[in-house]
Amino acid sequence: MSRRVVRQSKFRHVFGQAAKADQAYEDIRVSKVTWDSSFCAVNPKFLAIIVEAGGGGAFIVLPLAKTGRVDKNYPLVTGHTAPVLDIDWCPHNDNVVASASDDTTIMVWQIPDYTPLRNITEPIITLEGHSKRVGILCWHPTARNVLLSAGGDNVIIIWNVGTGEVLLSLDDMHPDIIHSVCWNSNGSLLATTCKDKTLRIVDPRKGQVVAERFAAHEGMRPMRAIFTRQGHIFTTGFTRMSQRELGLWDPNNFEEPVALQEMDTSNGVLLPFYDPDSSIIYLCGKGDSSIRYFEITDEPPFVHYLNTFSSKEPQRGMGFMPKRGLDVSKCEIARFYKLHERKCEPIIMTVPRKSDLFQDDLYPDTPGPEPALEADEWLSGQDAEPVLISLRDGYVPPKHRELRVTKPNILDVRPPSGPRRSQSASDTPLSQHTLERLLEEIKALREQVQAQDQRITALENMLCELVDGTD
Repeated sequence: MSRRVVRQSKFRHVFGQAAKADQAYEDIRVSKVTWDSSFCAVNPKFLAIIVEAGGGGAFIVLPLAKTGRVDKNYPLVTGHTAPVLDIDWCPHNDNVVASASDDTTIMVWQIPDYTPLRNITEPIITLEGHSKRVGILCWHPTARNVLLSAGGDNVIIIWNVGTGEVLLSLDDMHPDIIHSVCWNSNGSLLATTCKDKTLRIVDPRKGQVVAERFAAHEGMRPMRAIFTRQGHIFTTGFTRMSQRELGLWDPNNFEEPVALQEMDTSNGVLLPFYDPDSSIIYLCGKGDSSIRYFEITDEPPFVHYLNTFSSKEPQRGMGFMPKRGLDVSKCEIARFYKLHERKCEPIIMTVPRKSDLFQDDLYPDTPGPEPALEADEWLSGQDAEPVLISLRDGYVPPKHRELRVTKPNILDVRPPSGPRRSQSASDTPLSQHTLERLLEEIKALREQVQAQDQRITALENMLCELVDGTD
């Protein structure tokens, strides 16, 4: 009698667990916009969620530690004149977040480490170049201040946020709405999916489609694509019979899939989240109440089902924590932030281990916050892999760094208003002037304190003399 051989993998027993009730974020009015983005973005410092807002678009930014009930008057990030459709944290600066909106603009925001007293309404810079809604944002993985946006005008624009300039505009590659865009690990290629059912691999600097596959999934519903560590493309989509399907493709040979698996008949778009360190793909369907996860390896069937985390309530969106934000002491290999209708709940994925020691095999060096290239170096043709850091002693965030915009936005033809000029461009002379004024104020206060000190001493002496005199 033959015995079934169980595949060896250290991730075979990964299990998901919802955080305790007091670790959730309550009373958040999650956006009801019917757009297929994750509505949530998270980094080791902050949690950002797109929320309902009257008279425009807004999102809320909470420090990770601020769990529990959120005050209904908690300050929002507001500035868009129509709903916010996507948000993305800069991988090289944990205080900088970009937002894309139905109002055709992209805004880049500096979030302070302290809780602001009122709404944040002034972005560092506003990027205007799309003629229709902007629904997709994606920062470059290795180059500083490089941001990609994709709009309903079927155009992909790559920006230098530090100057407000358009680096590249890819405007004749997609004949229909773009559903997803993803960089590869060094930011030299893009994988895009489109309503025309074509999966494309694009070299943005050459402005060329280097490979494409029509009907990677035959259904009409939106498809998603991401690069894996091995350079393959992982896709989620629908069959002609509207069954959800996942695929793995080799871009050097797009004729046949490396793997193709049917999933179920649910109609929610599957959002894939990929961890290159463990080569695990997590699939979160909008409207589903589960997270399914798979390990991608070099052995058939290449995409191996691991497990499913299930809960009672469906998810409105999902945030995925970068590896450097995880708790390595608890063997945590992934953390999600699941959006409900009125709250956000962390879900923790753990590998069960008995030892308290650092698990080298679970935590290889991972991309850190330092960029490997400047924007102009990348544009000139240079490529570099991410700068890696060790998680052995846990990740300590760097000190607050300010994003400096060296030029006003060249796309902004409106005359700059008074207060906006001072906030949108961090001019060195202005900063120096402010610093000198503050130093003068401190000096004056110090002199005032010393004068009061001398007066108090003199009054005490007089009081002593009076007391002695009465005796």
